[in-house]
Amino acid sequence: MVYLRSMDFQRKDTIAAIATAPGEGAISAIRISGSKAFDIAETLFSGPVKSYKTHTAHYGQILGSDGSILDSVLLLVMKGPNTYSGEDTVEIFCHGGSLITRRVLERVLEAGARAAQPGEFSLRLF
Repeated sequence: MVYLRSMDFQRKDTIAAIATAPGEGAISAIRISGSKAFDIAETLFSGPVKSYKTHTAHYGQILGSDGSILDSVLLLVMKGPNTYSGEDTVEIFCHGGSLITRRVLERVLEAGARAAQPGEFSLRLF
Protein backbone atom coordinates (compact mmCIF):
# COMPACT_ATOMS: atom_id res chain seq x y z
CA MET A 1 0.00 0.00 0.00
CA VAL A 2 2.91 2.37 0.65
CA TYR A 3 4.03 1.85 -2.96
CA LEU A 4 0.64 3.01 -4.29
CA ARG A 5 0.74 6.13 -2.16
CA SER A 6 4.18 7.03 -3.50
CA MET A 7 2.93 6.47 -7.05
CA ASP A 8 -0.08 8.74 -6.38
CA PHE A 9 2.36 11.48 -5.46
CA GLN A 10 4.44 10.85 -8.54
CA ARG A 11 1.33 10.85 -10.73
CA LYS A 12 1.13 14.61 -10.23
CA ASP A 13 4.53 15.03 -11.90
CA THR A 14 4.98 15.61 -15.62
CA ILE A 15 7.28 12.88 -16.85
CA ALA A 16 9.46 12.39 -19.93
CA ALA A 17 11.50 9.60 -21.49
CA ILE A 18 12.89 8.32 -24.74
CA ALA A 19 10.10 6.24 -26.29
CA THR A 20 12.09 4.44 -28.99
CA ALA A 21 14.27 1.38 -28.64
CA PRO A 22 17.92 1.94 -27.69
CA GLY A 23 20.43 2.00 -30.51
CA GLU A 24 21.07 3.92 -33.67
CA GLY A 25 18.21 4.80 -35.99
CA ALA A 26 17.00 7.57 -38.28
CA ILE A 27 14.41 8.94 -35.85
CA SER A 28 13.97 8.95 -32.08
CA ALA A 29 10.83 9.76 -30.10
CA ILE A 30 10.69 11.52 -26.75
CA ARG A 31 7.39 11.43 -24.86
CA ILE A 32 6.24 14.04 -22.32
CA SER A 33 3.11 13.27 -20.28
CA GLY A 34 1.33 15.18 -17.55
CA SER A 35 -0.42 18.42 -16.71
CA LYS A 36 2.59 20.58 -17.65
CA ALA A 37 3.45 18.81 -20.93
CA PHE A 38 2.30 21.72 -23.10
CA ASP A 39 3.97 24.34 -20.90
CA ILE A 40 7.26 22.44 -21.03
CA ALA A 41 7.05 21.92 -24.79
CA GLU A 42 6.28 25.60 -25.36
CA THR A 43 9.46 26.66 -23.54
CA LEU A 44 11.69 24.61 -25.84
CA PHE A 45 9.83 24.42 -29.19
CA SER A 46 9.92 27.20 -31.78
CA GLY A 47 6.12 27.33 -32.16
CA PRO A 48 3.05 28.20 -30.03
CA VAL A 49 2.39 24.70 -28.66
CA LYS A 50 -0.53 25.65 -26.41
CA SER A 51 -2.52 26.98 -29.37
CA TYR A 52 -2.21 23.78 -31.44
CA LYS A 53 -5.24 21.55 -31.95
CA THR A 54 -5.10 18.10 -30.42
CA HIS A 55 -3.65 15.21 -32.40
CA THR A 56 -1.74 17.42 -34.81
CA ALA A 57 1.92 17.38 -35.90
CA HIS A 58 4.08 20.49 -36.26
CA TYR A 59 7.52 21.08 -37.76
CA GLY A 60 9.93 23.30 -35.86
CA GLN A 61 13.10 23.43 -33.80
CA ILE A 62 14.02 22.43 -30.29
CA LEU A 63 15.80 25.39 -28.75
CA GLY A 64 18.46 25.28 -26.10
CA SER A 65 18.12 27.46 -23.01
CA ASP A 66 20.40 29.98 -24.76
CA GLY A 67 18.17 30.04 -27.87
CA SER A 68 20.46 27.89 -29.99
CA ILE A 69 18.88 25.25 -32.23
CA LEU A 70 19.44 21.72 -30.91
CA ASP A 71 17.53 19.91 -33.68
CA SER A 72 14.77 20.24 -36.27
CA VAL A 73 11.85 18.06 -35.19
CA LEU A 74 8.24 17.07 -35.63
CA LEU A 75 6.18 17.70 -32.51
CA LEU A 76 2.91 15.87 -31.91
CA VAL A 77 0.36 17.43 -29.51
CA MET A 78 -2.34 15.25 -27.90
CA LYS A 79 -4.77 16.48 -25.28
CA GLY A 80 -5.99 14.07 -22.61
CA PRO A 81 -7.93 11.98 -21.99
CA ASN A 82 -7.58 10.61 -25.54
CA THR A 83 -3.94 9.61 -25.16
CA TYR A 84 -2.04 6.49 -24.13
CA SER A 85 -1.64 7.71 -20.54
CA GLY A 86 -4.95 9.62 -20.44
CA GLU A 87 -2.98 12.82 -19.80
CA ASP A 88 -1.87 15.72 -21.97
CA THR A 89 0.98 14.33 -24.05
CA VAL A 90 3.62 15.74 -26.36
CA GLU A 91 5.85 13.56 -28.51
CA ILE A 92 8.99 14.95 -30.09
CA PHE A 93 10.36 13.13 -33.12
CA CYS A 94 13.99 14.18 -33.48
CA HIS A 95 16.89 12.90 -35.53
CA GLY A 96 18.10 9.51 -34.31
CA GLY A 97 21.32 8.65 -32.60
CA SER A 98 22.12 8.77 -28.94
CA LEU A 99 23.75 12.23 -28.86
CA ILE A 100 20.87 14.27 -30.31
CA THR A 101 18.25 12.21 -28.48
CA ARG A 102 19.98 12.66 -25.14
CA ARG A 103 20.39 16.40 -25.68
CA VAL A 104 16.71 16.86 -26.51
CA LEU A 105 15.67 14.78 -23.48
CA GLU A 106 18.03 16.75 -21.23
CA ARG A 107 16.42 19.97 -22.48
CA VAL A 108 12.95 18.58 -21.69
CA LEU A 109 14.07 17.67 -18.17
CA GLU A 110 15.72 21.06 -17.75
CA ALA A 111 12.41 22.70 -18.73
CA GLY A 112 10.57 20.98 -15.85
CA ALA A 113 9.75 17.35 -16.59
CA ARG A 114 10.90 14.50 -14.36
CA ALA A 115 12.59 11.45 -15.88
CA ALA A 116 10.02 8.65 -16.09
CA GLN A 117 10.66 5.42 -14.24
CA PRO A 118 10.62 2.18 -16.28
CA GLY A 119 7.00 1.32 -17.08
CA GLU A 120 5.62 4.55 -15.63
CA PHE A 121 3.74 5.59 -18.79
CA SER A 122 1.94 2.23 -18.78
CA LEU A 123 1.31 2.46 -15.04
CA ARG A 124 -0.46 5.77 -15.57
CA LEU A 125 -2.72 4.08 -18.07
CA PHE A 126 -4.09 1.89 -15.26
